[in-house]
Amino acid sequence: MRRHFARTLFPSLLAAVAAGSISPNSAGAAAADSSASPARATETSAAAAWHAWRAREGVYFERNWGIDIIGVRPSASGLMLDFRYRVIDPKKAQPLGERSAKAYLVDEASGATFSVPAMENVGELRQTAKLQTDRSYYVIFGNPGRIVKTGSRVSVVIGPLRVDGLVVQ
Repeated sequence: MRRHFARTLFPSLLAAVAAGSISPNSAGAAAADSSASPARATETSAAAAWHAWRAREGVYFERNWGIDIIGVRPSASGLMLDFRYRVIDPKKAQPLGERSAKAYLVDEASGATFSVPAMENVGELRQTAKLQTDRSYYVIFGNPGRIVKTGSRVSVVIGPLRVDGLVVQ
């Protein structure tokens, strides 16, 4: 197989480069472009959108709520959404750790609302404890039908806290 490739395709490729119809750089770029998948492009644009949101809105949540928002990511093959945050000031973030604080996620495009699933033996899939400085906490939301995808914009509500415009990574 290798000999056949070397005898047939390679000389014609060299002839095309010599004729000037294909530059060596454009041939490599075309090969690189064909290997890039649309899913990879979505992940890259979602990451860029997330960094822009964090630069624009992150300081507000650090100052007023005492948290650093890590992000929202799909998990369990997209059937769950994992919201994570790091506590900077436990006093300001205290309402997030209360069991009575209802948590839900809203897809901004469809308006669909997703709640925190409750397992029979485990309870709600979120951490409700006394919050400590420099620790990360999570809230898992259900995503039935995989409505929310990477790149979607969502709002997270936990008790009095509302975080709008989060980009799913």
